[in-house]
Amino acid sequence: MSEIGTVELVFLLLLLFIVGFGLLARKLAAPYPIVMVIGGLILGFVPAVPEISLNPDLIFMVILPPLLYAAAWTTSWRDFRHNIGTICLLAFGLVGFTVLGVAIAAPAVLSSGFDWRLGMVLGAIVAPTDAIAATSIARRVGLPRRIVDILEGESLINDATGLLALQFATGIVVSRRVPSLSTGFLTFAWLVLGGVGLGLLTALVVDYVERKFDDGPIEIALSVLVPYAVYLTADAVHASGVLAVVACGLLLSRRSVYFLTPAVRIQVWSFWESFTFVLNGLVFVLIGLQLPHIRSGIREYSLASLLFDGAAFSLLIIFLRLAWTYPAAGLSWFLRTRIRKSKERPPGARQIFVVGWTGMRGVVSLAAALALPQVLENGSPFLHRNLIVFLTFCVIFVTLVLQGITLPPLIRALKLAGAAGPNCEELEARRIVIEAAVSHLEEAKQKDREEAAGLYEDLAQHYRQRLVSLHPLPENQPALSNHDRYVELSREALRVERETAVLLWNEGRINDEVLRRIERELDLSESRFLLNES
Repeated sequence: MSEIGTVELVFLLLLLFIVGFGLLARKLAAPYPIVMVIGGLILGFVPAVPEISLNPDLIFMVILPPLLYAAAWTTSWRDFRHNIGTICLLAFGLVGFTVLGVAIAAPAVLSSGFDWRLGMVLGAIVAPTDAIAATSIARRVGLPRRIVDILEGESLINDATGLLALQFATGIVVSRRVPSLSTGFLTFAWLVLGGVGLGLLTALVVDYVERKFDDGPIEIALSVLVPYAVYLTADAVHASGVLAVVACGLLLSRRSVYFLTPAVRIQVWSFWESFTFVLNGLVFVLIGLQLPHIRSGIREYSLASLLFDGAAFSLLIIFLRLAWTYPAAGLSWFLRTRIRKSKERPPGARQIFVVGWTGMRGVVSLAAALALPQVLENGSPFLHRNLIVFLTFCVIFVTLVLQGITLPPLIRALKLAGAAGPNCEELEARRIVIEAAVSHLEEAKQKDREEAAGLYEDLAQHYRQRLVSLHPLPENQPALSNHDRYVELSREALRVERETAVLLWNEGRINDEVLRRIERELDLSESRFLLNES
């Protein structure tokens, strides 16, 4: 088989695994990252499955940019800004604390002769949390919204700080030179400021371009191009591609309400929902598939020694995160109450513990470990390189699978599931926008001709019934039933329209293009009712 044929076969197999494990996760009502990692792990030991190795460049240059962009696009800037203190203490402070803690503890905890320099490398690799795993699991089990916001914000930023720490730690090991404090500060400043500045500049250019046309396929193609372009440009000038993509996504997400039309917005969201699912599935399946290849590179170590080191190191990483989370939460609350004059209560110990427990690692850590150089500057081999890759895999497995599985019962035990209660903010917004629509109709009715009064009244009555449904009081129960009946009748009418259009198509009275146009209109109408129910 040719090289292209082999690549096609591997890609098709991976897509098959993603679909199969996705269906299994749905059937088990389990977070799909956990199911896919375990599934990939099992498949790795099946002799018939071809060897599929993880290329670090594939992760950093192909998969990471769109996933970061999609995560930034769905992040609320208001909530991100509100929690910025806590997020920075986790994304910057916790990364540094983890690197320092592993550098100090690795010689004592690990049994394979690690010194502080290799400890720094290992700490920098496992410091960043995964941008998808923790939040996908947290959303499913019903964590309070603010905890999810903090986890999302942390994982968006800490990739950049972790990779910078890895760059310095690797330089110390490879060249045996410790960078000066001034060099480190200037590099960090350019990494952050250059990345954020480039991302914001790109977002402004895209915002200007987007306003010049309205075409779904073109805008989808542009949305795929943007994260790659901004990431590669930032990387070329040695700024942070991660922060550039995040900054670009955050700003474009806010501006999209002005340059995306409703029809295009539906197309874009539909595409990205499927695209990110495939990329995430690819990532988590590949993680599981790597263990046999990782194990083959560390045959000189006994299995008992490997298991001991993996368990001890994973517990160390969990402990370091928990040890940092409590004082960081207290400091963040203190700064908010003093600087912003906030009246909010201090965070509870249960909420802080959950934030500490959801420090799940992912493919960025594994790719960073696999990207370590094989030899040092003097030509000698990179000591314990394969063991570092194995320990990284252990941390990913323990934090993602074991902590992920224990998270739902933990949240129930701490009585945090559903703690956010009903979405009062959404209910209030729906009430205000419906009242505004009713007021507009009443004003327009006065200006229009008298014979159209019935049309205005009919539409206004529909809005009033929707408004009543947001305030379900006993005396308004008949009106609420009228609204529910209206929705039911509307969906029945849409179903009849759809069946009739298909019947005309089957009879040859309309062609496929006409059927697709009618179906699209009916789909858009029905999606409104589905969104109101969700």
